[in-house]
Amino acid sequence: MRISDNPLRGQQFPAALLLAAAALGLLLANLATHDAIADILHAHIAIPGTGLDLSVHEWVADGLLAIFFLVVAIELRHELTHGELDSPRKAVQPAIAATGGVVVPIAVYLLIAGPASGEGTAVGWPIPTATDIAFALGVLAMFGKGLPSAVRVFLLALAILDDIIGIIFIAVLFAHDVNWLMFALAVACVAVFAVLSRVVAKNGSSGIAVLMGVIGVFAWGFMALSGIHATIAGVMLGLAMSPAPAEKTRHALEPTVNGVILPIFAFVAAFVVIPQVSPSELSPAFWGILIALPVGKIIGIGLFGWLSMQLRPKGAEPALRLPDILAAGTLGGIGFTVSLLLANLAFAGADEIRDQAILGVLGGSLIALLLSAVIVSARARAYRTLAAATE
Repeated sequence: MRISDNPLRGQQFPAALLLAAAALGLLLANLATHDAIADILHAHIAIPGTGLDLSVHEWVADGLLAIFFLVVAIELRHELTHGELDSPRKAVQPAIAATGGVVVPIAVYLLIAGPASGEGTAVGWPIPTATDIAFALGVLAMFGKGLPSAVRVFLLALAILDDIIGIIFIAVLFAHDVNWLMFALAVACVAVFAVLSRVVAKNGSSGIAVLMGVIGVFAWGFMALSGIHATIAGVMLGLAMSPAPAEKTRHALEPTVNGVILPIFAFVAAFVVIPQVSPSELSPAFWGILIALPVGKIIGIGLFGWLSMQLRPKGAEPALRLPDILAAGTLGGIGFTVSLLLANLAFAGADEIRDQAILGVLGGSLIALLLSAVIVSARARAYRTLAAATE
């Protein structure tokens, strides 16, 4: 954890801010304020001569969130090269657990909302696979005082692998009518961006850094016009950037991402009307996500995490005990940011199902949050008691 006096660089405050923004969006969507805010979110803003014509909601989800994915990609690269996933030995247990944390929620979702439901909701299967790093680490920081550092390392690696899978889903599953020329231009811009970042790393030129920003915007624009989700441009730019300027960029953007971009996205994504229907009339997508996030994640991560423990060398002590893995599994059920994005993408053409899917994400993440608060607190208390007895 990086120490800083700025609460927006921490873990607890940004998590609380995200939850508050989502709650505010849900509240205002169900009051008399709905129509006025909905008109703003549906208003279109076009850039003349570019072909870019997006609603305010789309500018947030495609534009602002690309900056979030830029920061995520920088973190991913660091962990894969110098962090918690820089060797097969470090990566094997969280990789196996992450596999379970993806496969089992998909199975649970399809069992409830798959083709057998007859509702056409099977396309939502990627939604409950995500883990929100900021939220999960924030809850761990709030309730996990006394837990061994291995729990945080395991959760961080697990969430990073989930992010990689989520990014692949966004890039592969939700591309439509791909314009390969625009995509090639986006890739070319990323290549130029990568070269310029290495020049900045050597010379530190502020002028070239500004040019990198311009090239990055062009990469995003071409990606948006290509039919591939524009946030993928942020991922590509973050992975392509030279380490030194990448770390400076992450440090500069982190407070803005945590304090502005993610709360705005949470507000906009959670701005849905709660349907005035009986529970039996709710979409299978709602129930599938509501159950798959907290239940599917804890079962998948717990079961596959236990299997990974059996693969350790004979006689070697496990880095984590099964109860610790189960605690991480409950935290993994906090899908939130990426799950909200996946819900918007999966049901883009079905507003009513999309809104219920978003409610499923909010409800499932809240259940996982409350469950993890109880389990993580219990495990932390057990470790503190053991430490006190040992002393």
